Amino acid sequence: MYFQHSPRLWSEHPGLVAGVLSATGIDASPSPDLSSHLARAKDRLGSSPESEFPEIQAWRRTFASMGLKPTQYRCASEALLRRFRKEGALPRLHPLVDLCNAISLALAVPVAVLDLSKITGDLEVRHATGDEEYVTFGGDVEHPAPDEVVFADEAGRAHARRWTNRQSGLSAVRGSTTDVLIVAEALHDTAATDVPRLVEAVAAGLAEHWHVSPGTAILSRARPRFAVHS
Repeated sequence: MYFQHSPRLWSEHPGLVAGVLSATGIDASPSPDLSSHLARAKDRLGSSPESEFPEIQAWRRTFASMGLKPTQYRCASEALLRRFRKEGALPRLHPLVDLCNAISLALAVPVAVLDLSKITGDLEVRHATGDEEYVTFGGDVEHPAPDEVVFADEAGRAHARRWTNRQSGLSAVRGSTTDVLIVAEALHDTAATDVPRLVEAVAAGLAEHWHVSPGTAILSRARPRFAVHS
């Protein structure tokens, strides 16, 4: 299968930098040490609120350009940072998700972690037609609004709504997950440096805790497609 962003999305958001990883052999047994990532996030939040981070401000501008109220629909990293600032911790969900959430906190970049077994055919980040089906974590089925940015597979399932706002419960990583796709996206001025650093951190965590060597790529308008090998 392939993962890519649509030509229209690259045209509308030329500053986009996307990092992608795929890995096989994931389980729920490791216990990654997240302390260094959480400490970095805590230090940044001690200096300024997440709303002032350039990474978050770039996504807020992007959401506003798509007709979304940024304080109503937040990118995933802003939502994590906001919760972490208020509660001082994040809930443990799955070791891989916990690791990616901690790295997302540290770098303020949204990271999606998807169960590949729930994705049919290729996966594209594109504007919705309005016919796609999105399954919430509660099991309800929604239809994204036409022109909303979604992660859509060939079966017409939306695996994320409002771009980096919320993933689908259908492809959420669970204890039975073995094959994953991890996507990080950023639009701020230093994204070309920060996203590769994020990919390196996730790859290092995968190698250390799961003993797997993930496939990785940094996508661009010139090279927008990533081949996922299972």
